[in-house]
Amino acid sequence: MDWKRFKEYYCEVPAVGFSIDVSRINFKDTYLKEMEVEMQKAYKSMEALERGGIANPDEQRMVGHYWLRDSELAPTADIMLAIDENLDKISSFAAEVHAGKIIGQKGPFQNIVVVGIGGSALGPQFVADAFTDPKTNQMKPYFIDNTDPDGIDLVLSQLDGKLGETLVIVISKSGGTTETHNGMEEMREAYTRAGLDFTKHAVAVTGEGSKLDKFAKDSGWITCFALWDWVGGRTSELSAVGLLPAALQGIDIKNMLEGAKMMDQATRIQDTKKNPAALLALMWYHATGGKGLKDMVILPYKDRLKLFSKYLQQLVMESLGKEKDLNGNVVHQGIAVYGNKGSTDQHAYVQQLRDGVNNFYVTFIEVLKDRQNKSIEMEPGVTTGDYLHGFMLGTREALSDKDRESITVTVNDVSPFTVGALIALYERAVGFYASLVGINAYHQPGVEAGKKAAANTIELQKKVTSFLTNHPKQTFSAEVIAEQIGAKEKTETVFKLLEHMAANPDKKVTKTAYTPFYNNLYAYNPV
Repeated sequence: MDWKRFKEYYCEVPAVGFSIDVSRINFKDTYLKEMEVEMQKAYKSMEALERGGIANPDEQRMVGHYWLRDSELAPTADIMLAIDENLDKISSFAAEVHAGKIIGQKGPFQNIVVVGIGGSALGPQFVADAFTDPKTNQMKPYFIDNTDPDGIDLVLSQLDGKLGETLVIVISKSGGTTETHNGMEEMREAYTRAGLDFTKHAVAVTGEGSKLDKFAKDSGWITCFALWDWVGGRTSELSAVGLLPAALQGIDIKNMLEGAKMMDQATRIQDTKKNPAALLALMWYHATGGKGLKDMVILPYKDRLKLFSKYLQQLVMESLGKEKDLNGNVVHQGIAVYGNKGSTDQHAYVQQLRDGVNNFYVTFIEVLKDRQNKSIEMEPGVTTGDYLHGFMLGTREALSDKDRESITVTVNDVSPFTVGALIALYERAVGFYASLVGINAYHQPGVEAGKKAAANTIELQKKVTSFLTNHPKQTFSAEVIAEQIGAKEKTETVFKLLEHMAANPDKKVTKTAYTPFYNNLYAYNPV
């Protein structure tokens, strides 16, 4: 790659301490000009979104995560006031907890358990991990982000004897999310077993009037924080979803919001070569052919950013993975995202990136500042940070030598300001890319379909259980049970349900194994 091309396509945002280099994506010099008409459409779509246009026709709602870091942009005075009041409430609540004015039954709160799933967990996890520091953190965060009993037990084992000093944050906009409800009930039971009152340790982040909101208020929880229908889960980190646990941990949330606000300003510029989010979206479009033909590999060269790829996986794939375009045509859009961190990955899958199938493009996340204190030298004039930086530059060069494309995003440090800016950058890029390929980035019909399918499976399990309990100690095959409950077309699912039930003693279902497996017999044994 030559210096001339680098100078031509290097975009710097000094006010944010940020730059992006797209020169290692193999587009022609005429590409940006050729795409300018489409980018102008994308700018107009984004302007309409920020003004409060209906962005999610499925639910007839606005998408306003941009207002969270600059409430004056909100389309109504009521929304602006609600944002400001909620932010003040978060800051005041965290200050009172830290001062010992709000405490648990066993003393001041020392720990946080965030109960949520998807966007209600991935963003908070990413930020919490980025700023984990036992010396400065005021509370230690834990997460229940699944309905996995063993995973829940693992979290509870780490809090053994500490529940009376632990604050639980239950996050669900509707209050009807199954995984979150299950996590909440598991935590309630854990507090009961410990002889503690769960209500004195619980707060909710939820929509006003939701099932969770009503339950929390009726039960006498400590308080509730607002989450509005115009905040999508994958863009909720800078709402109470992410700001509340961050503030309790001791992270400077106002600085994080300021970083996002500054990046928003930089990515509203309609001069494409100076707009980092526009450049990102255009590089995605070019690298993937606008059809997701290549994967997005995220390689942050900083341990504190190791969960960034996981966070982006949801933001990008849930936003862009769509069956139909805005006109109802079947297009099967999306970009697969994966990654971990450098230089660890140089000893893992970078081997394939360089020498294997060329079905990806890399985004290197470069952090200029090594550490707070002075580094020792590994050899004269060379520190561990220099090696890490050298590995990044060397890997980028090695990939380029094999015609493997890459983008380099550079930030000064890992601070709340920088993390806020990175979140805002990718939120905007996703919106621009969605415009370029003509899809709606702000709905998720596939997720909803999965939830309905899961609910149907639970209903089927109830029928299987009912049949077995009505015929105690009698043995039946999966085929017989499926036919008896009118689910012959679901025999495979019935078999899988029976196998799961038989593996868990509390279900009181026993299995007699035979060969072939489909002759296995199952029975309900109440004793």
